[in-house]
Amino acid sequence: MTETTIANGSTAPRSAPLGNAIAIASGKGGVGKTWLSISLAQALTQAGERVLLFDGDLGLANVDIQLGLTPAIDLGTAIEREWPLSRAVTPSGAGFSVIAGRSGSGGLAHLPAHRLAALIDGLRQVATGYDRVILDLGAGIDRPVRQLASLCATVVVVANDEPTTLTDAYALIKMLKADGAPGRVGIAVNSAQDVAQGRQTFETLAKACRSFLKFDPALLGIIRRDTKVKDAIRAQTPLLTRHPAAIAAADVEALASLIAAETREVPPRQTSLGT
Repeated sequence: MTETTIANGSTAPRSAPLGNAIAIASGKGGVGKTWLSISLAQALTQAGERVLLFDGDLGLANVDIQLGLTPAIDLGTAIEREWPLSRAVTPSGAGFSVIAGRSGSGGLAHLPAHRLAALIDGLRQVATGYDRVILDLGAGIDRPVRQLASLCATVVVVANDEPTTLTDAYALIKMLKADGAPGRVGIAVNSAQDVAQGRQTFETLAKACRSFLKFDPALLGIIRRDTKVKDAIRAQTPLLTRHPAAIAAADVEALASLIAAETREVPPRQTSLGT
């Protein structure tokens, strides 16, 4: 089968979500979404899965920066040259593969609808080569964020205890539910002081969802505050490599185990795209 290219003229994303795709999303920037995406990709890799991490922050991509990568081909190049996404796959150095974005690219942040739909088709194609695809989405509720989220069987909304973060996370969940996003939407609390405070933060957000959206979100994980996270980011090294015994590393591994157990059955790999 010929792989779909980025500018193939497709007009709309397919409605069925990818059973092996996980979106990491947030209503507000600065909650640790990219760090969590990288750490989750590594945890699932260490659990034996073949993982692709896609930098879906189309305007402010930074997965490559946090990993210290300089990819020869990034997402922007693939789109501009109408190449299949498999040509942009880069080894992370931590066992999983990466499709890096292009930071500060206004053109990617404002893709027209048919180009965004073609990008989604390209993701469907490349996803067949992996057990798990993780999409690190941009913050907020813009159309590209919601359409990419709708591609995924699981959407993990990342939040912390800041009131503005909770308000914006609720707005994102509200929009996803209004869109009829077919995937499961759950919450991960990041940078919690402890488990009790993390549960309190979750319950604040979940209560609003139950009261106003008639929706009861799942608590997917609590990642406790850990100074080793910032050290790993500064070192441009994944946490599970630099500090494998860290508290936050254990919490991410627990999140990975839950996701692996509860997400929909992953279809068998059909190709070796991107290897």
